[in-house]
Amino acid sequence: MLTLQVRDSVRKSVPTPLRAALRRQVGRAMRAAGVESALVSLTLSDDAELHELNRIYAEEDHPTDVLSFAQRDADPGVAIPLPPGTPETLGDVIISVETAIRQASAQGHDLLAELGHLSIHGLCHLLGMDHRDAQEERWMFGYEALLRGEARGLGRVTRQPMPPAPLSARKEEHPR
Repeated sequence: MLTLQVRDSVRKSVPTPLRAALRRQVGRAMRAAGVESALVSLTLSDDAELHELNRIYAEEDHPTDVLSFAQRDADPGVAIPLPPGTPETLGDVIISVETAIRQASAQGHDLLAELGHLSIHGLCHLLGMDHRDAQEERWMFGYEALLRGEARGLGRVTRQPMPPAPLSARKEEHPR
C-alpha cells in the first residue's frame, strides 16, 4: 500500500494527473516486486528538506535527489514473519522534485519518468538493495530496470523476483 505526500513547496510542480500516474507506476512496481501489500510512504519535497535530511542522516552537506529510510532489517529478499493480516512496513522514500526537474531536463525526459525512476530506486533500497560496489550496482540497477519496465507497462504486471544478492551485499559482509 502506497501513500503519497506532496509538500506545499512543490505542489504546483506536481499536478494531480502527474501524481496519479506516479502512484500507478509505483504501485505496478510494488506488485512486480511482490510487495504490493507492504506499506511504503513516498514524499515529494524540495532541495531544502533533502539537504537537511542528507546532512543529518548521511552526513553529507548537500541536497540529493532521493533518500530512503528502510524499516526492514534483514538480508535482501528475506522477509521477517509477521502476524497474519499485518502488512509489512518497508519504509519511506523522499524525493526532491526540484532536483528531479533538473535531472529530467538534463537527461531529456519528462518529470514523470524521473520521479518514477527515483521512486523505484528508493523502493529497491527499501528492499535491502544497495550500490556500494560494481557488483551491487549491476544487481540493483538491473532489478530497477525490470521494475521500471513493469511500472510503465499497460497490461498485466509480471512478477519480477529479486535476483540473488552478490556476495558483497550479504549481511555478514557489511554489518550495519
